Amino acid sequence: MKPKKTKFRFSILIATLTAVILHSCAYCPEQPEEVIVRHHVIFDTDANNEVDDQYALAYLIFSGDHFALEGVTVNATSDPDGYDTFSPVSDHYDEARRVMKLTGVYNDIPLFAGAQAGFNEIKDNLDNPEFDGHEAVNFIIEQSMRERDQKLILLPVGKLTNIALALKKEPAIAERVHIVWLGSNYPEPGEHNQDWDIPAMNYILDVDVPFDMVTVRYGEPSGTSAVMVAKTMVMRRLPGIGPRIADPVTGRHGGEFLTWGDYAVELYVKYQSQMWGDPQGRALFDMAAVAILKNPNWAENYEHPAPIFLDGQWVERPDNPRKITIWEWFDIYAIPADFFYAMDNYVIARRP
Repeated sequence: MKPKKTKFRFSILIATLTAVILHSCAYCPEQPEEVIVRHHVIFDTDANNEVDDQYALAYLIFSGDHFALEGVTVNATSDPDGYDTFSPVSDHYDEARRVMKLTGVYNDIPLFAGAQAGFNEIKDNLDNPEFDGHEAVNFIIEQSMRERDQKLILLPVGKLTNIALALKKEPAIAERVHIVWLGSNYPEPGEHNQDWDIPAMNYILDVDVPFDMVTVRYGEPSGTSAVMVAKTMVMRRLPGIGPRIADPVTGRHGGEFLTWGDYAVELYVKYQSQMWGDPQGRALFDMAAVAILKNPNWAENYEHPAPIFLDGQWVERPDNPRKITIWEWFDIYAIPADFFYAMDNYVIARRP
């Protein structure tokens, strides 16, 4: 996600103070008394874009009491240094692999490269065994068709290309999956994950498949843009966090790392120029999509007739029988607090 300057200057400070107070009280997030059912998830990411994808993936991996991670798939959008600067899918694969190695799951959880191009460029080539993104798309289809006692959650936090291609290639998966997408400024235009493949999003909006839209809404209090994490908290809480691996991992910007926490700090600090507020911090948008799966009470949602995006704007279709779920108004206190709690008390997500 690409953040824009927000007028909500106090959200970082409040969230920071809340997390500190909760931590000092040996805070443990409320959990229901009944046994928690682990969600089976495929995490789909443009991991080399900024830092929120990596934090969300680590949050998912360190929440193994809530998730069974079936696999990770990647696609290509922009590189870390520019909204419109193209980054090859291999860079996103390499970054996801770094996070998976540092969190201790790389040898257990499969990772697949997905689409380089967009949906329209690929959709007519799906009969070719080597179509662009075939490894990730085929994996999504294979896992979606497996027998399990729950729907497989597809959790894309980048463009929707891999997911749309899987639905196009094997329509039967629509009855077996639940898509939870971090993307769009709905009802406003102009959001990174949306803009990198609008045709993929529109295709899914017209398929009868459970689809949740976790809104971004740059600079607004109602989107994941408001879920801020302060630099002071990252610097204080994350160094050394996670299992210590035997062989160091070379970071995206160089250097060698033996823990996820040390790499997380380095990634965050590299984005000093994209922090704002007092104290300084930034939104970690994608993290909120993981959080609402852990606890749906950490946001509000409503069902809505699926719109369509045409000519640079959203077009409502009030009579559309196809409905989607839209998420907004995220708990800017509980989500960061639970993220740091998961970092301190990690349970590694494993395949079932």
